[in-house]
Amino acid sequence: MAWCGAPRAARRLLPLLPRCAVWRRRIASCIDPSAGLTEEQKEFQSVALDFAAKEMAPHMAEWDEKEIFPVDTMRKAAQLGFGGIYVKPDVGGSGLSRLDTSVIFEALSTGCTSTTAYMSIHNMCVWMIDTFGNEEQRRRFCPSLCSMEQFASYCLTEPGSGSDAASLLTSAQRKGDTYVLNGSKAFISGGGDADVYVVMCRTGGPGPKGISCLVLEKGTPGLSFGKKERKVGWNSQPTRAVIFEDCVVPVSNRLGAEGQGFSIAMKGLNGGRVNIASCSLGAAHASVLLAQEHLTVRKQFGEPLANNQYLQFRLAEMATRLVAARLMVRNAARALQEELGDAPVLCSMAKLFATDACFEICNQALQMHGGYGYLKDYAVQQFVRDVRVHQILEGTNEVMRMIVARSLLQG
Repeated sequence: MAWCGAPRAARRLLPLLPRCAVWRRRIASCIDPSAGLTEEQKEFQSVALDFAAKEMAPHMAEWDEKEIFPVDTMRKAAQLGFGGIYVKPDVGGSGLSRLDTSVIFEALSTGCTSTTAYMSIHNMCVWMIDTFGNEEQRRRFCPSLCSMEQFASYCLTEPGSGSDAASLLTSAQRKGDTYVLNGSKAFISGGGDADVYVVMCRTGGPGPKGISCLVLEKGTPGLSFGKKERKVGWNSQPTRAVIFEDCVVPVSNRLGAEGQGFSIAMKGLNGGRVNIASCSLGAAHASVLLAQEHLTVRKQFGEPLANNQYLQFRLAEMATRLVAARLMVRNAARALQEELGDAPVLCSMAKLFATDACFEICNQALQMHGGYGYLKDYAVQQFVRDVRVHQILEGTNEVMRMIVARSLLQG
């Protein structure tokens, strides 16, 4: 569904918003995530916060413990326009901006960071098909992905090529009107459960110019999956290897021209970095609120922990880093939307700063809970486990430093 004017989905949810408004009144204005947003963006945010509180947060621990992929919940989110947030409306997308998208993912992540992170990857894949696909491809794949009737996975990383993505080895040999794929991808979110796979593969010589992008559908002969990985966090989304053994794919499933795949992958990741940083913001925001409440309620030495000046200072530092990270992420989102020349670097800076800062915030919130923070009955430990991987994926934070440094030294 598309959002335009006063969003229809927002209007449907307006009767539910008082609960969300009460939640927001507990937030000190200095960390209010609605600061600086337009009225329409505040509506998107309120709808997403309410959905997170009602449909995600009550199930977050169970999804983590039982490793449940919450398909039905994500399809409910898609009914609000969250399955193709920055995809064009003519194929079922919401047509929103990158800043709108960041605001929505931050809000959803307060309810379940792991599930929201998968939704952010799914959105990135749909955007890639919408942006680089031809009309036939857009209309064949995007509507069912925007409704989340089908789910998508992004396939770049391989067992032997992580940060050095341009060295990937999965080959696609052209045979008439088809490609024959051989190779494998590693750490694929949604692998085995997703229906559509956006795959970077080698159709030419070595290096980035030899890489193309193909869209594969589950059930294609020769496409199989490895075992479900056991992970520290992100347990509400399955992660598997994706394996290609003489897998035949029509040439008509190629996005863009041969040799354009690496460029497509990197452009997808620019948005992906803002998205995953936004998910970190939501987890950190929720963790600050949990720490704030715990310090107020928990008593030691005859008085609330909130009276301890050291803990006051640490809470102030957490809040300050949260707001700084949010401003960086939203600045990068605006730059990406406006297609500024330095947008990729700003996205890398935002991802680096926000994911590092937000992990520290969540970890400090756990520390403030003492032994209780280490119990799975307390949500703060799950936020810590779920955000830790954000410093690794969508380009490790070491690679983000390389991108920023290269821009400074070669610019």
